[in-house]
Amino acid sequence: MAPVSEARAAGRPTRLPRSARRQQLLAAAQEVFVAQGYHAAAMDEIAERAGVSKPVLYQHFPGKLDLYLALLDMHCDAILDRMRAAMSSSTDNKLRVAAATSAYFDFIDHESEAFRLVYESDLRNEPAVRERFERVERGCIDAITETIMADTGIARERAELLAAGLCGAAEIAARFWLTEGRRVPKAEAEALLASLSWRGIASFPLQGADPAIG
Repeated sequence: MAPVSEARAAGRPTRLPRSARRQQLLAAAQEVFVAQGYHAAAMDEIAERAGVSKPVLYQHFPGKLDLYLALLDMHCDAILDRMRAAMSSSTDNKLRVAAATSAYFDFIDHESEAFRLVYESDLRNEPAVRERFERVERGCIDAITETIMADTGIARERAELLAAGLCGAAEIAARFWLTEGRRVPKAEAEALLASLSWRGIASFPLQGADPAIG
């Protein structure tokens, strides 16, 4: 397989700005980690995939775990950004539920398969890795919890439970959809799950709403 980018020209390494080199190395590492998992991945292979020497790789990342954690941080932040954007995308809660569902499907359906680093990691017992999984799970739940509390007036512990249910349903359904070969068109799959989730959350009346209406 070809390197992520042509890092050598005329027999000499191409000099890149540090930030560009870091992104190049992260892209190469992601391909290797996704394909092989953490334990089977080798720094030699990552360096080769990036088209750099091992010393160059180690200048940016002192070890394999440092490289893995940098990737996790990047993708965990991406999920949280998607979820926060979904919650702020509209004041219509039905549209918010649909946007939150799409956020999970979009992340899991991305061609890079980066979701495997977050949801199918073979390094979950490592404390630093586990902390990142808990951060993204907590962050997604919190984003939805605040909306549920503001709209319904129910207590935080109950809103958190509802939010956890919505997040769990979206994640598991999206992964099942992908594993089963995308047999349902993506837009339809998202609409089905959003409809299921909305029918549940809509049963909680808006705070201050007239119970005689709708």
